[in-house]
Amino acid sequence: MEIVNFTPVPALIGGALIGLSAAFLLWSQGRIAGISGIVGGLTKPVRGDLAWRAVFLIGLVLGGVLYRVLGFGVGVDHIQPVVSPTLLVLAGLLVGVGATIGAGCTSGHGICGLARRSPRSLVATLSFMGSGLVTVFVVRQLMGVGA
Repeated sequence: MEIVNFTPVPALIGGALIGLSAAFLLWSQGRIAGISGIVGGLTKPVRGDLAWRAVFLIGLVLGGVLYRVLGFGVGVDHIQPVVSPTLLVLAGLLVGVGATIGAGCTSGHGICGLARRSPRSLVATLSFMGSGLVTVFVVRQLMGVGA
């Protein structure tokens, strides 16, 4: 495999912005920046709790749009999924089930939980990463997809 678009500076800046936004949300709202929890809170809104969740999610979408509009997304048009849309939807649903069972998602445990030195988040993050490694091995090496 050849890495075509290795961009350490934008990745570093993006990671710093994610960390800053997670810290700001914790400081200003006392909330963890876990996407599954934020979206889940929209399904059962509590008075005074809807605005920050909506703004956070709108910011996620607008950030991606702004990145593309400013021309930073140039050169990634060739990236295409190597599996069917049906399999992608199924994978998304499984991620949602896993986030529910694991009491949080990769962003909540991996970014915020580890920063708070949560043992539960460490175990969850190791599980996410291990599952991802096994999945990539099975799909690429055993199934021969995307190799």
